[in-house]
Amino acid sequence: MSVQVAIIDYGVGNLRSVEKAFLAAGCQAEVSGEPEVLRTAERLVLPGVGAFGACMRALREREFDLLVRERAARGTPLLGVCVGMQLLFESSEEFGPVEGLSLLRGHVRRFADALRVPHVGWNQVHQRRQHPLFADIEDDAFFYFVHSYYCDAADESDIIGETEYGVRYASVVARGNIYGVQFHPEKSQQTGLKLLRNFARLASA
Repeated sequence: MSVQVAIIDYGVGNLRSVEKAFLAAGCQAEVSGEPEVLRTAERLVLPGVGAFGACMRALREREFDLLVRERAARGTPLLGVCVGMQLLFESSEEFGPVEGLSLLRGHVRRFADALRVPHVGWNQVHQRRQHPLFADIEDDAFFYFVHSYYCDAADESDIIGETEYGVRYASVVARGNIYGVQFHPEKSQQTGLKLLRNFARLASA
């Protein structure tokens, strides 16, 4: 029997907090680095903590970059979280340019030096359009952010939520079965749990 949500373990970050958040949201979830589990899971979560380049290198060393692209092409719902969302794009200028997964068009850029970086704390997400990922979540709800770089999406239609921090940037993206959130839903209390529950209920493409 396949797991409902598999959180990809590629040696980066504390993944148990994401797993516990899914469980608290009433969803079956499992942290796994086993290719068989990741290839059969109903949905995948790509977390990310630290530097973009280090995360991409860790993915490639395990050939999980190929696995993620394969499953995404087959219509499996995929959620990138924090740096995991950034990895979905073409490249990052963090110690770069460094190539990403290119599942979405656009590039990852650093906040202006005039701002306090990293951007840490609660901030609002303005919903640019209705989407099942936002079910039962109020517009301009607060989520918890920790990041120094932001996603500059090339396709406006991919941006379903945006946040203001010196610049208005994409904080929630969606294209087909590909989704990404810049904030940490596992640290965003009940609103974050709602979003994870919504993701777990999304149908395959």
